[in-house]
Amino acid sequence: MAHSANLITTDDLARQFGAPALRVFDCTTYLKPGPDGRYIAESGRANYDTGHIPGAAYLDLQADLSDKTSPLRFTLPSLEDLTRAFAAKGVGHGTFVVLYSHASPVWATRIWWMLRAIGFDEVAILDGGLDKWKAEGRPLSTEPVTHPPATLSLRGRPEIFVGKDVIKGAIGDPSTLTLNALSHDQHSGAGGVIYGRAGRIAGSSCVPAASLFGPDKSLKPIADLRAAFDGVGAAPDKRVLVYCGGGIAATLDAFVLTALLGHRNVSVYDNSMQEWANDPALPMETG
Repeated sequence: MAHSANLITTDDLARQFGAPALRVFDCTTYLKPGPDGRYIAESGRANYDTGHIPGAAYLDLQADLSDKTSPLRFTLPSLEDLTRAFAAKGVGHGTFVVLYSHASPVWATRIWWMLRAIGFDEVAILDGGLDKWKAEGRPLSTEPVTHPPATLSLRGRPEIFVGKDVIKGAIGDPSTLTLNALSHDQHSGAGGVIYGRAGRIAGSSCVPAASLFGPDKSLKPIADLRAAFDGVGAAPDKRVLVYCGGGIAATLDAFVLTALLGHRNVSVYDNSMQEWANDPALPMETG
């Protein structure tokens, strides 16, 4: 498996239970195909209530950590609002945060990337998430948890989220790689859920987020992860801009590049294809 200060094993988390500074959060959201071929977002709170890692609180990305004034789903709030929201949930200076999700790590990495954007770095992803925890027969709790509010200062990295103008400006720039974290079928326009027009942002390459982890939901070995990104020319000296459907799966690519492979110039296109594919002025490709 991959190793990083930002990736924690189930064994390591179990050993830390009871540590006063530990704050564990279930970050799960579910995307379910709707009748129109697009996704419906569903809170993971019901699943949390039926069994979560003991001591874990629940973070509701859509309800509590997204811009409610945006017509698009999961849009990043202002960094000031985000800082206040995380502090109210118990994330603060002197705490060590562990994030996990169920079915896919992308929900945990989305929260990780958001914390990175406000400058909070004492945070790790639980490798394998709830799936691995349960498969190992570890304890679960149905007791709801709320962490006490904390003090948190904004030390922003606004550049790690970008909008459509930055993506548009990167087309044809040899110093920048634009990377799609959706499936190869979605990238080519051949199939899968679409967010408007089928296909990809013009000139972009593809490393599907779902290809970065195994059946037990833990990340693949570091050599495999490096090979996946080397294969599309993601050199450490390049700026990498990652997108997906709604800025969620893209954060897994971004997490691997930043936390595990040491890249220093990675950004996520926040509104991704839900914005780009619905604006006919923005260039797309298929095939």
